[in-house]
Amino acid sequence: MSILLEYLMLSKMRNIGIMAHIDAGKTTTSERILFYTGKSHRIGEVDDGEAIMDWMEQEQERGITIQSAATTTYWKDHQIYIIDTPGHVDFTAEVERSLRVLDGAIAIFDAVHGVEPQTETVWRQARRYNVPCIGYINKMDRTGADFFYVIEDVKNKLKINTVALQIPIGKESSFEGVIDLIEMKEIIWKNNGEDMTISPISSQREDIARKWREKLIDSLSGFSDAITEKYLAGEDIESTLIKEEVRKAVLKRDILPVLTGASRRNIGVQPIIDAIVDYLPAPDETAPAVGHNLKKEEDINIPCDPNGQPLGLVFKIQNDREAGSLCYVRMYSGSLKSGSAVYNTGKKKRERANRILRMHSNKSDPLDTLSAGDIGVIIGMKLAQTGDTVGSENWPVILEKMQFPEPVISISIEPKTISDMDKLKDILAILSKEDPTFTIRENDETGQLIISGMGELHLDVLVTRILKEFKLGAKAGNPQVTYRESVSKINEHSESFFKTIAGKDNAAGITLRVEPAQRGSGNKYVYAAKSGGRSDVPSEILEAIERGINSAFSSGIVMGYPCIDITATVTNVQYSEQTGTEFAFEACASMAFDEACRNASPILLEPIMAVDLNTPHDFVGEVMSLVTQRGGHILSMTSKTDIDEIKAQAPMEKMFGFMTSLRSVSQGRASFTLVFSHFEKKADR
Repeated sequence: MSILLEYLMLSKMRNIGIMAHIDAGKTTTSERILFYTGKSHRIGEVDDGEAIMDWMEQEQERGITIQSAATTTYWKDHQIYIIDTPGHVDFTAEVERSLRVLDGAIAIFDAVHGVEPQTETVWRQARRYNVPCIGYINKMDRTGADFFYVIEDVKNKLKINTVALQIPIGKESSFEGVIDLIEMKEIIWKNNGEDMTISPISSQREDIARKWREKLIDSLSGFSDAITEKYLAGEDIESTLIKEEVRKAVLKRDILPVLTGASRRNIGVQPIIDAIVDYLPAPDETAPAVGHNLKKEEDINIPCDPNGQPLGLVFKIQNDREAGSLCYVRMYSGSLKSGSAVYNTGKKKRERANRILRMHSNKSDPLDTLSAGDIGVIIGMKLAQTGDTVGSENWPVILEKMQFPEPVISISIEPKTISDMDKLKDILAILSKEDPTFTIRENDETGQLIISGMGELHLDVLVTRILKEFKLGAKAGNPQVTYRESVSKINEHSESFFKTIAGKDNAAGITLRVEPAQRGSGNKYVYAAKSGGRSDVPSEILEAIERGINSAFSSGIVMGYPCIDITATVTNVQYSEQTGTEFAFEACASMAFDEACRNASPILLEPIMAVDLNTPHDFVGEVMSLVTQRGGHILSMTSKTDIDEIKAQAPMEKMFGFMTSLRSVSQGRASFTLVFSHFEKKADR
C-alpha cells in the first residue's frame, strides 16, 4: 500500500463516542446509526432487550448500558468507529477510557430535561482530553420537549458557544422534522422515519428560519474572516463555506454545533451521521499525542503517522472464555501486524499479537494490520493492563495513563463452599483486570474477601456476573463504606532489617520521611537519599524500595484501609554489597513506612458524595430536609419548568437506602444521582 493511499485512508476515518446522562438515548441513537449505514438490517430496541450494542445479558435485562460497546460502520466512503458509552455514574470509568482514545464525540441531551448531572460529568471528561463534540437534542417528541430552552441550558451550564445547525418543525406529538439552517431546507420524516423528504422552507416558517440562520452566521463570523467579509458585503454565503468554518471551529472546540431529532421515532438520524463525517476530526487532524521518552527523560509529541514507530495504548481489557484477554488498543503511530511481537514498554516485557480483530459489539472480523489512527483488539497479550503502552523496544515511549475515580463502597464476598475459594479469587482477578475501578483485598483479621466499587449498582452487576456468567455460587454481604487513611503531621523514621535465610545474611537500612500531601493529589514516592555520600546503589535495590513503599500505600496504617495523599521520601539508604538484597530492602521499606506513619498522627478519611436531585416543585422542601437529616449540605437549587434541581454533598455512610426514603417523601417522582466528590476527615457523629 502506498504512503499516499495510507494517508487518504486516514482522512476518511472517524473515531467517535456517544456520551450523555442515563436514558438520554445513546444506545437508541447508536442502533439507528447502524441501521441507516447498513451495518444492521433491523433496528434493535433497548426496551425490548434487543439492542445490538447492549449485548450483555444484564444490559438486556436491566435496559441500561454497562460496558462500552464498539463497532465499525461506513457512510459516504468514510469508516466510522463508534463507542456507545454507559450513562450511569457507577460506570463512569467506561466513559473515561473511551474518551481517552477517541477523536470526537456526540453529546446527547434530553429535550425535556436539558443538561443533567451526568451530562456535566462526561462533558468535563471530554474537555480533559480535548475531544471535539457535536450536540444532539433527542426526544423532541416527548411531552415538555423544548429545543430552545435546551440550547440556552447547554450554553449556560457547559460554558460553550452553542450554535444551532437545525431547528425543529413542531414539538412533542406534532414533531415531524427539522429545518436545515445551512442549506435552508426542510427535512420531514414520515411513516416512522421510512420516508425522508427534503423541500424548500414553507412560508409560515421562513421568519424563524431566517432568524436562526442569522444567529448561526453571527456566531461563525466571530471565528471566520471569510464569513465576516461576505456578510458585511451583503453577499450570499455558500453552504460549503459554512460547513468548512463550522468544522474548523469544532476542531478547536470553539463551538458546539447542535442538531435535533427523536431517535426512537427514527427522526433526525441521517443528518447526525452526515455531521460526524462533515465536522468531527480524522485521527491526523487532532493534536498529537504526548508521550514520555524514557531514554531521554523528556516529553515528546507523537504525530499520527502510519509509517512511524509503532505506539499504541491499551485502554480496555475484556475477558473472553475462549480467546482469553481481549486487549482494546488505540494506535497512535506506526502499525502492528497479526502474529508479530509486541513490546509492553511499562512492564519491559515482550508479548505476541496472535490475532488482531475489528469489533462489532460482541462479534468480530479479523485484521492483518492495526495502523495509526485505528482502534482494534489484540489477542495474545497476557500481561497487558488498562493504561499500558505497547510499541517497540528501540523506541521506549510511554503514553500518559488514564486517571480513574476511587472506589467508595465495599461488600464482603465468599463462596458457598470452601473448595471454591481459589476459583472465586481467580474470577475476581479477571474482573479486576477488566475494570480499573473494581478492587479486591483480603481482611487480615477475618480472612474475608472485600470487593470495592463505584456504587451499589456497580457491585450488584459484578456479583451477578459471578453468579450467572461464571456460574459460581457466592454470598455477598451488606454494602460498607470504603474509607481511606492518611497522615496529618511530618515524621521521619530510620528502620533496619536483618534476617538470615538459608545461611545467607539479608540486611537493609532506610531512613524515610512521611508528610501529608494536598488533599486529592494522591500518593507520591520520592528518592532523595545520599547513601552516605555514595551514588552507586544498584537500580534493582532502588526498585525494591519503591515496590515496598507502594505496597505499603495500599495496606493502610491503623485500620487497614488504603492510604492516600501521603508523600514518602527516602532520605538515606544503608547498603552493603555483601548483605544487601532486594528482599531485605523491600521488606525494610514497608516496615519503615508503617512505623513512620503510625507516629505521624494518622487520620481516617471518609468519602463525600456529590448528590444531584431532581424533584417536582411540590416536594422540594421534603427532599431538602431528607438530605440535611443525613448529614448533607445543600449547595444550590435551580428551578426549571417542571422540576427543581438540587445540588448537595453528603457522607457516603449516610446515603445507604436513600432511594427508598426519597421515593417515600416524593411519591416516587424524585430522582437522584450520587457521584464521588472527595475524601475528608471523618466527622464524629
